[in-house]
Amino acid sequence: MALVETLLINVFITGALLAVVLLILVVYLFAISSNSPEDPPGPKPLPLLGNLHLLDLRQPHVSLCKLSKQYGPVFTVHFGPKKAVVLAGYKTVKQALVTLSEEFGDRDITPIFHDFNKGYGIIFSNGENWREMRRFALSNLRDFGMGKRGSEEKIIKEIQYLKERLEKFEGKPFETTLPVAMAVSNIICAIVYGSRFEYSNPQLREMIQKGYKVMKMAGSVSVQLYNMYPWLRPFVINHKRIVNSLRANFGKREEHIKSLKKTLNHQDPRGFVDSFLIRQEKAEESGETKTLFHTNNLINSVVNLFSAGTDTMTTTITWALLLMAKYSETQAKVQEEINRVIGGRQPVAEDRKNLPYTDAVIHEAQRMANIFPTNLPHKTTCDIHFNGYFIKKGTTVVTLLTTVLRDENEWETPNSFNPGHFLNKHGQFVKKDAFMPFSAGRRSCLGESLARMELFLIITSLLQHFCFMPPPGVSEDDLDLTPAVGLSLTPTPHKLCAVKRLL
Repeated sequence: MALVETLLINVFITGALLAVVLLILVVYLFAISSNSPEDPPGPKPLPLLGNLHLLDLRQPHVSLCKLSKQYGPVFTVHFGPKKAVVLAGYKTVKQALVTLSEEFGDRDITPIFHDFNKGYGIIFSNGENWREMRRFALSNLRDFGMGKRGSEEKIIKEIQYLKERLEKFEGKPFETTLPVAMAVSNIICAIVYGSRFEYSNPQLREMIQKGYKVMKMAGSVSVQLYNMYPWLRPFVINHKRIVNSLRANFGKREEHIKSLKKTLNHQDPRGFVDSFLIRQEKAEESGETKTLFHTNNLINSVVNLFSAGTDTMTTTITWALLLMAKYSETQAKVQEEINRVIGGRQPVAEDRKNLPYTDAVIHEAQRMANIFPTNLPHKTTCDIHFNGYFIKKGTTVVTLLTTVLRDENEWETPNSFNPGHFLNKHGQFVKKDAFMPFSAGRRSCLGESLARMELFLIITSLLQHFCFMPPPGVSEDDLDLTPAVGLSLTPTPHKLCAVKRLL
């Protein structure tokens, strides 16, 4: 009798599994047959797996670039069961992000980001919440000097601390990321909070190190799989680590905001947080029931500003210093120009127009760094016909910025470090439309003007005072430009020597 029951159970389980397999096949065949001739081309997806067999999740941008050569500048790819349209090349990406900015203007919020943002803040929100938070952030960041003299003074002040920090290494090898990150983070602190941290402050160091780990884990293979298959959540260790880390980060931000609220002066706001708190109080006093100026939006906006302002700037500057150490002749040319034009005084933003080669080198370092090769994903706001194809409302759109920054039709030597990309035959700096490290359109980086000023002042000041070179026993050829895996492309962990120059 027991044997019969076992056989019946096995038959039932087998039948159930076959039914599931058949259901998957039916759904798959229906999805394939329902594709319109107007849909962008692309590789046929496998049931459940989509096109995962064609993607290297450690560096998905490389796989997508290969597919673009096969299927063209507009193609479809399936990240597991999720369908996305990929755009490649300068002309195609510009048409979507700039010409059709509204149609391609929503953010596709993946599960990992929705888990801790919940649609609040600036970067990972849509609709009225996004419009109001971005508008408020832009207005207030300008009030506190973003891209103007106010921020220039804050940056120059922080540069002095950074130079002192590097001098303490006395020309010995050190990891460039942490000191650069502390300086960049303090510039954001000065604008957002109205104050800075001492480099010895453990809270600053912990905030930076945890942020770096979160960025790395957010781009890990396991988290990418979770974004495709949310039911994997209990099995993704990196998901738990990210959520716990961000929960702790949010908690500390909330504590700091509460302390600022106790000393808030309505007539003299110190930074972005004070302005938000004042606006929040006005909403409460007027009895606004649907106000967007609440604590969730404040904390998420602050976290967004720090993650965008610290991680991207730190990564770009560390790439620039690594490139200078690897290409010492370029570094020497920059330093010669700085000596000739500025001498020993502190560089200021106005000097940029008189330092064309230095400006070209900084732009080329950004182009080569290519820190967000796939950009953050967008989503269509309506049905649209694009380049002869039909794209439905709500479709995930991946804009391959790496194919813009390295478009063979726009750059003479797209895969080589060449400051000449930004110079004319007379040695004058020239702008390039295909230079899109900050993305473009209505979702472009809201801190671009601040970032451009930071990059120029910090890199120029550091090269004025230091010569960056490989550690003893390491040649320039040995310096590795292979990026580390993560949400952004950071340099592989390395050390450099900052040898003080005689001015």
